[in-house]
Amino acid sequence: MFSRRKFIKTTALSASLLAIDKKSVAGLLPPALNAAVKPIVISTWDFGIAANQAAWKTLISGGKALDAVEQGVRVPEADPKNQSVGYGGLPDRDGHVTLDACIMDEAGNCGSVAGLEHIMHPISVARMVMEKTPHVMLVGDGALQFALENGFKKEKLLTKESEKAWKEWLKTAKYAPVMNIENKLYDKSAPQKLPGNQYNHDTIGMLAIDSHGNISGACTTSGMAYKLHGRVGDSPIIGAGLYVDNEVGGATSTGVGEEVIRNVGSFLVVELMRQGYSPEDACKEAVMRIIRKKPETAKNIQVGFLALNKKGEYGAYAIQKGFSYAVCTEQKTDLLIPGKSYY
Repeated sequence: MFSRRKFIKTTALSASLLAIDKKSVAGLLPPALNAAVKPIVISTWDFGIAANQAAWKTLISGGKALDAVEQGVRVPEADPKNQSVGYGGLPDRDGHVTLDACIMDEAGNCGSVAGLEHIMHPISVARMVMEKTPHVMLVGDGALQFALENGFKKEKLLTKESEKAWKEWLKTAKYAPVMNIENKLYDKSAPQKLPGNQYNHDTIGMLAIDSHGNISGACTTSGMAYKLHGRVGDSPIIGAGLYVDNEVGGATSTGVGEEVIRNVGSFLVVELMRQGYSPEDACKEAVMRIIRKKPETAKNIQVGFLALNKKGEYGAYAIQKGFSYAVCTEQKTDLLIPGKSYY
């Protein structure tokens, strides 16, 4: 029988629970209900600032993280001054601008395109692959056919500047990687052209949490400049260039994609966060695995990882100095943060 004394005790207990500071119980709530989780978007490199601004417009209005990351990375995809992503990207050794991209949502749905030509926004084609087909990845002519059949416009992506750099490179056809040249290329205060005998390798990877606590990510690139025709890096490969697990967080990568693929880098970072690693420590461990496996190779390449966990905590780590990432929250707008590095 439920006595008056039991009723008084129950009422007192309920009142004491209600009096507890919300901050002290925030960690006990399901992640989607945790009041500490705010909309946030992070992305690689300094050109991520403009991309974040576009993504933030979606997030601040209560939109989905998936929509935010797509809209965000479309900004560098359409920028002719950015020679490592999308329109204006440096071509392969045969003069073809081939684009790679992937996208992943909070439910684990994902889509990807690789070796796509003539389409300015591969990220939107990747999303359409995710939403309109039973497949994850379409490549080359098949990806182009799918894009055209779904209303995308065929365009010339090789700009005069990139064509000129490619023709200069053809004089020697020599590879000479330059670390973190992406930042130098995109420095609007002091724009620099890419010398013809150098190549770059990069992408924009973006991760976002929306107001519902859901995570999505996107990754898009024109790939390694002057690559062999048909070469595909890590950027469009789920688990390598991008991975999202809504229970844990998400990760993306930048740099020489071959080494990221060999280590399934972004998946590794997320799994390390599942084990309790902070985003930065998880990125560091993924970098250290590359260094331990190929110490001599690692001295001459750049690979970096960027991660975001379910709590909204973020971090990055790279092999070489110079890697940076952009952050946008209600408290931190257009903030560029240098990532830590091994060398």
